[in-house]
Amino acid sequence: MADVFKGLNLIETLKESMESNKLSDVKEAVEDLLISRINLAVVGERGEEKVSLMNSLRGLGPEDEGSAPSQSLVEPEEVDGYPHPKHPDFRLWDLPPVPATSPFEPEGYMNRYKFLRYNAVFMTFTQIIQPNSVDVFLEALSLQRQTVYFLLLASVKDTDKSLEEKRKASLEVLKSQGVKQPKVYLVKPSNLEKFDFPDLLACMAADLPEIRAHALLLALPTLTLTMVTQKKEAFKALIWAAASLSGGMSAIPVPLVASMVDSSIAVRILTKAQLSLCVDDESVERLARQRHLEPARLKELRTCGLSVEVTKVEVKKRLAAAEKDLATVSSKLVEMALPRHARSASRSFTAMLQALNGAIDEMAADAEKIVAAALGGGK
Repeated sequence: MADVFKGLNLIETLKESMESNKLSDVKEAVEDLLISRINLAVVGERGEEKVSLMNSLRGLGPEDEGSAPSQSLVEPEEVDGYPHPKHPDFRLWDLPPVPATSPFEPEGYMNRYKFLRYNAVFMTFTQIIQPNSVDVFLEALSLQRQTVYFLLLASVKDTDKSLEEKRKASLEVLKSQGVKQPKVYLVKPSNLEKFDFPDLLACMAADLPEIRAHALLLALPTLTLTMVTQKKEAFKALIWAAASLSGGMSAIPVPLVASMVDSSIAVRILTKAQLSLCVDDESVERLARQRHLEPARLKELRTCGLSVEVTKVEVKKRLAAAEKDLATVSSKLVEMALPRHARSASRSFTAMLQALNGAIDEMAADAEKIVAAALGGGK
């Protein structure tokens, strides 16, 4: 199912599934987005920069529980895995560096470490790309795996000049080995919003199947205001899919599909949103520590109760209010959102859509205030 989303607008793709009466595909998409199932491998020397990158990708600082230790607990040639503390189906895999020996067979390295099982691979380095790493990259391309990226990790000793010199030298290595349109992303591991990491995410969004790109986006910490907007849009696609499986689709008889998505599904979506937008207490406290701010200062920016705690009582209250308010909802919303043959059965769909979209807007507004304050505090 996942690959059909590649290069397509998620909601439009889901609409096509509804029009074709493929509700199982829509149900699978909902679960995929709720779970954020993705495997990301990080290749490179196990130094301070790589450890910091793996922690930052999971929103952790070195002092947080579950953070990757400065000294790996596994043998140098073994793989180590790190689950996300809030999104357990997003896993980071710490792979050993590509050996610099000669002769070198990239297929042997890839087979040993099951290179092709990962949704994306970061090839990290702190000096200059090694030719054998480029061989692995080229082998991956030959096997039609486009999601392999070179990351130059900045250290505390680096200057802007030294980093640009390393990037330039690495690009020359890539060109000399026949890489067309070579790219090297400069990344500051402890501050991912800096340098090229946002551009890397944009590139990954284009390269990954869309359902996986959404899963990655939702699992990553909320680093920038742009990411808040992107996450909000992703959740609205998820809400559309969940609402479509409610009473809105009752015109299509499908076995085992309930006529109403109950509030527990809404609770799952909003809980996922709370964690993904990083507005829950633990995420806010962690961000405050990393930015050397008072947690209370960030917490008081939250004005939506769901940002603080997602409860079934509050979700039911919002769904009930939306149900009462259906008379004021523009019929144009339903006309645009639902497949043509299902618009006559849209009451449950519209209530779910209105209630959850409103909640996401409020939570995202809180996330924007928190990120803006944290970025300002970090300057």
